[in-house]
Amino acid sequence: MAKLTKKHKEALAKFEKNKEYSLAEAVEVVRKISYTKFDPSVDVSVRLGVDPRKANQMVRGSVTLPHGTGKDIRVLVLCTPDKEEEAKAAGADHVGLDDYVQKIKEGWTDIDVVITMPSVMSKVGALGRILGPRGLMPNPKTGTVTMDIGDAVRASKAGKIDFKVDKYGIIHSSVGKLGFTSDKLVDNARELVTNIIKLKPSSSKGTYVKSIFLSSTMSPGVKIDVKSVTTAG
Repeated sequence: MAKLTKKHKEALAKFEKNKEYSLAEAVEVVRKISYTKFDPSVDVSVRLGVDPRKANQMVRGSVTLPHGTGKDIRVLVLCTPDKEEEAKAAGADHVGLDDYVQKIKEGWTDIDVVITMPSVMSKVGALGRILGPRGLMPNPKTGTVTMDIGDAVRASKAGKIDFKVDKYGIIHSSVGKLGFTSDKLVDNARELVTNIIKLKPSSSKGTYVKSIFLSSTMSPGVKIDVKSVTTAG
């Protein structure tokens, strides 16, 4: 087990590790226990009562956070020439096809979102082993394989994020920066969890949302009372 740093120990002493805090309280606790010298990301981890090994219990989707992510999202659009101007006008950082496919094959992944169109998925599919593990592979379910290229780019730039349950049954996602106001962090976290709940598989039995934790970069996780996220206030 990793040895706790002095700052990590100090952070743990500032809250009750086993207590379930309301979402609003958890945001304030995370402010107290964050000690980075930069503006850290604020992350939500939701443990679900699903078996991700079963196709009918896979939970994945996308959500547009009401207050954005606080990050400058770098968007690559892989498209045919007739869609290039639409992508550029919407704010895409990189636009093209064969040259970028080759660049990715050579190891370039300096991007946050990849958007493409159905007609070129045969070329993009060859990048699965590179893009997949990084969470960058376009998917129709998350709106990143579409003919509405401009809308997809604008949504990504505005704070649309994709999420997917991992092999342990947990969804991890950033919901903003600690520099956001508390109200904005609460709104973003609630929007994410609400969307995860809407995607509950019909085959999932028992408790669906088992636990929720809030943390910032390098801070301990603060446990949240699930009801405080799923009900307004």
